[in-house]
Amino acid sequence: MKRSFNKLLSFLGALAVLLIAAGCSNMQMGSESAKTTATGSAGGANAQGENAALERCDKALGTLAVIEDTGSDWYQYYNQQYKLGPTAPVLKLLAQQSNCFVVVERGRAMGSMMRERELADSGELRQNSNFGKGQMVSADYSLSPSITFSNNNAGGVAGTVGGIIGGWRGALVGLAGSANFKEASTLLTLVDNRSGVQLAAAEGSAKNVDFGALGSIFGAHGGGGLGGYSNTDEGKVIVAALTDSFNNIVKAVRNYRMQTVEGGLGTGRGGLQVQQEEEPAPAPAPAPAKKSSATKKK
Repeated sequence: MKRSFNKLLSFLGALAVLLIAAGCSNMQMGSESAKTTATGSAGGANAQGENAALERCDKALGTLAVIEDTGSDWYQYYNQQYKLGPTAPVLKLLAQQSNCFVVVERGRAMGSMMRERELADSGELRQNSNFGKGQMVSADYSLSPSITFSNNNAGGVAGTVGGIIGGWRGALVGLAGSANFKEASTLLTLVDNRSGVQLAAAEGSAKNVDFGALGSIFGAHGGGGLGGYSNTDEGKVIVAALTDSFNNIVKAVRNYRMQTVEGGLGTGRGGLQVQQEEEPAPAPAPAPAKKSSATKKK
């Protein structure tokens, strides 16, 4: 009886601790487990807390607009499958932190910019608001992203873990598929806005492991848990792949060498020619005339 009463007290004590903990807040600003590879901030040419692996330029190469095709198939899948927002803000942060480009707005905030100008034209703004014509900066280049593939499960590791741990095989029953690799591959293209010529293109990729139920098993056995790694987000892998793509774009433009075509770009005088409609095909050469038998007798 006394033993049962002690068990009841222990249970109630544990329940009280859980209830108190449930009512406590554990908000963490700047949590490391929530960060992606696109981290830190940028203010003008100054960057703080940026990824140490981010490629940089000594000077800006021009102005850049990030153009994301939200009507494309890849974007629709990315948005519906993972419930994630646009990739443009990530690329804008990376571009400014790299100091390779000065970023100009051509996305959703463009609507707000134009509304301010409409208010100025209607006379609603104060006279010294200074929203006159000719102040917007043109975009020298456009950067366009695409996600070429994103794999939520590129191979499990549960069998290997079970073989290594041995005595814990009973605890690992049903774990297959819980510990899997997440992969993503992305592509960036850089276009010159004045000529429409593609200047550079770069692929990027990333891979991470989602431990899933494995994290709870380690935690239950006093291993301390795996923290944020037990809930790896597909979005973090995609951001890492975009960061890799951007690094490769920077490497390409830092070593840029202009392509040239003999005769000039777009003049129709390039090295790969096709027959023009007004030019007839060359006539075949006439066959040599055969000698008659009379000529042979002579």
